[in-house]
Amino acid sequence: MAPDEFILGEYSRTLDDRFRLSIPTQVVETLSPKGDDLILVKERPGCLSLWNGPQWQGKLDAGVNLVHAKMAAGKLENRIADVQMLGRLLSTRQRNVALAGKGRLLIPEGFREFLGVEAGGEVLIVGAAVCIEIWKPDAWLANLEEKMPEFRTLLDNLSG
Repeated sequence: MAPDEFILGEYSRTLDDRFRLSIPTQVVETLSPKGDDLILVKERPGCLSLWNGPQWQGKLDAGVNLVHAKMAAGKLENRIADVQMLGRLLSTRQRNVALAGKGRLLIPEGFREFLGVEAGGEVLIVGAAVCIEIWKPDAWLANLEEKMPEFRTLLDNLSG
């Protein structure tokens, strides 16, 4: 993904009976032209995000390497419970995925429950500038209601 290309748009979709979801071509091509080497991430309850694999992995590796360095330097000796929690979350938070024919994404077990949408249920696919998000509709609406009043301030802060 080029750094100057934002992924934008909002699309309503239905999960099929096998938890497959058709991702709009125009948004996935910005993320990964071939629809492969993608990473699906548990973002927040009711929301999954789909990232360019190498881009996500690079950022994650940088953070994990910093934690390793701090551990090696003895700076996290009193925070072992936090390190364990990080490990648990890393173990279950993400999965490498690829799109199947017709741009379909299979939502894996464990991610289905986190998303909270049954087979045949509606989801919203939202461009989030640097990734694609898959939302349970009521979670998306709650997020919009909370965040939309901050839009102008956010734009001003990021662009100013």
